[in-house]
Amino acid sequence: MSPPYRQIRAVHTDDSVTVYQAYDPSIAGPAVAAQRFVPPFKRERMTWIKPSFLWMMYRCGWAAKPGQSRVLAIEITREGFEWALARSCPSHPGRDAGDAGRDAWARRLRRSPVRVQWDPERDPHLNALPYRSIQIGLSGEAVHRYADDWTVSITDVTDRVHDVHAAVRARAQTAGLLPVERPYPLPPDLARIVGATADGSEPAPARTLPGGAARTRVSPDGTAESHGERGL
Repeated sequence: MSPPYRQIRAVHTDDSVTVYQAYDPSIAGPAVAAQRFVPPFKRERMTWIKPSFLWMMYRCGWAAKPGQSRVLAIEITREGFEWALARSCPSHPGRDAGDAGRDAWARRLRRSPVRVQWDPERDPHLNALPYRSIQIGLSGEAVHRYADDWTVSITDVTDRVHDVHAAVRARAQTAGLLPVERPYPLPPDLARIVGATADGSEPAPARTLPGGAARTRVSPDGTAESHGERGL
């Protein structure tokens, strides 16, 4: 059975959740050494965090894209993660939003230090799947909290990225290499704020491609490219 159309899946414990970013070594190295984000990390720019390892691989090209050659697994507090979700706004108004809806979205956008968007999840070959993964953009107060208060640990997982990619290219098993991402127990009020699918009832729109594979083909929103995604 396919996961709900919009569902947060992540490595998480009772106290923390792991997200991923890819950076240039000039940012990643000091962050790993200090176990927090320090200069030349720029707090003035929006930084996007991703609970999905494979979506991060899609975005950074298996750590091969310029400025994204070091992949970090950042363990943050669940309290901080949920603080961000509670204060988030969609990157764009809904497709069916009228003038009043767009105006309400614009007002919410101006107040919010956090953006969320749902992009197609990826399989190990980085093909789009018929359900979505959340991306979370932090700015202003949220970036400061992320850097100063929420971070539990920062681990460079670039070697693991290369191992998984080698297994994918060799058509070998990746199950033991990939992080085990479980559905995140999202409180109902936060699910409503971020637009998560309620109890799996929303079907995932999909179309049949040649060969019978059902996938969506939606490009990731360009607004996700920001600080860190030359490091992301």
